[in-house]
Amino acid sequence: MNRLLSDPQIEICPDFTSAFYQTSRAPLVAANNTEDQAANLLQAVWVATNAAQQLQWQAQVALDQAAEADRQRLIDQENDHLLQAQRLADATVEEEEKKKNRLKHIPIPKRPRPSRASENILVSDFALRKLDKGHFVEIYYWTNKGLADARFSYRAADDEGMVPTKTSDGATAWIPANATRPSSTVVPDCSLEPLDFAQAIPRLVASLTERGWNHERVHMLAGFWGALMLHRYWSLDDPLDRRALLMYQEEQRRAWHQAIPLPDGAWDISILDDVEISRTLDRLYREDRRRKDQDFDYQVSMIQLVCLSIH
Repeated sequence: MNRLLSDPQIEICPDFTSAFYQTSRAPLVAANNTEDQAANLLQAVWVATNAAQQLQWQAQVALDQAAEADRQRLIDQENDHLLQAQRLADATVEEEEKKKNRLKHIPIPKRPRPSRASENILVSDFALRKLDKGHFVEIYYWTNKGLADARFSYRAADDEGMVPTKTSDGATAWIPANATRPSSTVVPDCSLEPLDFAQAIPRLVASLTERGWNHERVHMLAGFWGALMLHRYWSLDDPLDRRALLMYQEEQRRAWHQAIPLPDGAWDISILDDVEISRTLDRLYREDRRRKDQDFDYQVSMIQLVCLSIH
């Protein structure tokens, strides 16, 4: 069916009685019709044809509208996809910008200066990155000495000293160079003074919470450290007893971190293993005894050498 180019409803039926249509009437008149009858027949044919064309026009308009709606829908979908892609690209660029210049994008609440702002601690970037990854990190970084080292590092650091690193999602982020290096003066947990350990633990627990650690894990570690400082060895006079607890703390915490991603997983580290603590103390005692024996043997040998040299 040929496509209509105009609306048949606006067309006007011609005057088939006029001289212009005499040629059209002639075949009908020749078939024993009068001029008026021939004109009426032509008019009836035109009316019937026009009615059929009106129906065709309505169907054609409906199809055109449906096609236009589909075309517009496809255009809208394409525009929406382009908009979403642009938003994603913009968000990616913005996220990269935030990672490269994190300090510029940290929101600052509208509030008065905290009365204890001068007491806020400044922790090593290296230690905080370890926390962010959920890795083991030495408690030293939260001791008074570790915090002092961090403040010195911040003052001495070059603002342009940035290095690229890969984030957990594979993206590239720029971080201060000192965030990739441990402190040159870091002290192992087992060698910390009990006072330094006790002062550092509340700060470390606060950092764990601030860095988004799971509440259950933070509570577990806090319970672990608290149980160690309440253990009977902690208050004994012999320094080896407290050192055994610190050694146990370091070894167990390292093992706990290493076990987390393994198939069997980790355990509730806050439950102390007194048998292992006793073994650790025994090991330290034997090492201390051996060292003292070696020192004694060395002193005896030196005395013997002196005596021989005199004679």
